[in-house]
Amino acid sequence: MASSKEKIFYDEVQEDAVLEQLGYTQELKRSFGLLGMIGFSFGIVTSWSALGGVLIVGVESGGPPVMIYSWIGISIFALAVAYSMAEICSSFPVAGGQYSWVAVLAPPKIARGLSWVTGWFMITGILAMGATNNFIGANFILGQANLSFPQYVIERWHTVLVAYAITFLCAAVNIYGSHLLDRISHFVLLWNLCSFIIIIITILATNDHKQPASFVFHDFQNFTGFSTGFAAILGLLQSSFGMCCYDAPAHMTEEMKNASKEAPKAIVMSVYIGAITGFIFLVSVCFCIGDITSTAESTTGVPLIQIFYDSTQSVVGTCFLSSLLVIIDLFCANALLAEGSRSLYAFARDHGLPFSHLFAKVESKRQVPVYAILLTVVVQMALNSIYFGTLTGFNTVISIATEGFYLSYAMPLLARILAKFTGHEISLTGPYSLGRYGIMMNVVGLAFLVFTSVTFNFPTLSPVNSENMNYTSAAIGIIALISIVTWITTGRKAFTGPQIGGGSALAVSI
Repeated sequence: MASSKEKIFYDEVQEDAVLEQLGYTQELKRSFGLLGMIGFSFGIVTSWSALGGVLIVGVESGGPPVMIYSWIGISIFALAVAYSMAEICSSFPVAGGQYSWVAVLAPPKIARGLSWVTGWFMITGILAMGATNNFIGANFILGQANLSFPQYVIERWHTVLVAYAITFLCAAVNIYGSHLLDRISHFVLLWNLCSFIIIIITILATNDHKQPASFVFHDFQNFTGFSTGFAAILGLLQSSFGMCCYDAPAHMTEEMKNASKEAPKAIVMSVYIGAITGFIFLVSVCFCIGDITSTAESTTGVPLIQIFYDSTQSVVGTCFLSSLLVIIDLFCANALLAEGSRSLYAFARDHGLPFSHLFAKVESKRQVPVYAILLTVVVQMALNSIYFGTLTGFNTVISIATEGFYLSYAMPLLARILAKFTGHEISLTGPYSLGRYGIMMNVVGLAFLVFTSVTFNFPTLSPVNSENMNYTSAAIGIIALISIVTWITTGRKAFTGPQIGGGSALAVSI
């Protein structure tokens, strides 16, 4: 028993030394183990339930064949990205994640500036994803109310207020129950997988009017008004949204035991679990879809709830299945708030935010960045408030969330490729290594991320007008402009980023 304790102590000392070499002091409590972090990460990724939350995108843009085949393709390419990030994370286990990696890996002349822009995209993606998740959770809650009481009409402000309630609940857990996050994450993994099995078995067993295989794997459904090929490209958004956020362990490395070895495993494992569960879920749901038009126009506002009801023909059964997803969504909201606050804390620690000294503070008793948590809450609520005014505006938030993540994923891969071809390559000497396949994975992953990031900006319905226009490109452009202007005015003077002297941060043996 003593030797086990000594090993844990040794690992933590070594991880603290690695962090010190990057210029930081260990302030957060290391409480996460591998299984807990896999649960935490998959609790955010939760590909199968995330796919259900944006099912309407796939239904309208190609139908079941596009949903299923695009999911297979997205999952394969996502693994290239996940392996690439896992290798980098192993060498540089710091809460800043992508922007910190860019600062270390990019050619020196552009490293700090590119790191700054990456940080803005990363934080935008994480915070917007948190708002999107809270919105989806609110939809599932109110959708059940509409199903149970058909006379109840869901108003936009109802959805926003429920999303606020989810945010407040998660803030309380993050501030007062931070020491429980590892245990919660273990439970999340078990709940997630059990809920998945229960839902799949139930809908397949109770649905007596399943669609033929040709409908699921062959028949193309196009409600976009665009050509078949363009509609299929638009359908990628659903799969891309479902396979996102697997960088979460990177932002929690300063709260992990033996992070250099375990965080990379958690990144990759969450993608594998997500890919398998997502595929099974999509195939099962597509066999159980009834009339596509009535499903898409369900008064519940959630096509998946309508599919549950069409399968079970039971309000109670549908609400039970939907409640399993609501609980998953609450866990996801809690994890996204934790990830977002740690990212803000790390960026503030490097003087990347206004009032950085405040948001970089860690409350000594609970060892959590309380002010960063509160800032995350405010931003998520502000993004949810967009739905008070316009549905189109909030749909843009969904695209911004996905694109923000994908662009932040692309930056460290681009930085490493640029460094290699300009002679400034830094060796990745962490315990999780891809060897000679590392750069190849980087190139494949980068090409995939660039392609999908472009497609997120396309309008989804034709003819295009002010009501259905996709404003993602404008929003991303504004974020990029703000990051560039703030870099020129204040960032280049104050922003530090991780400090690395004389090569790899892992000069300390792990």
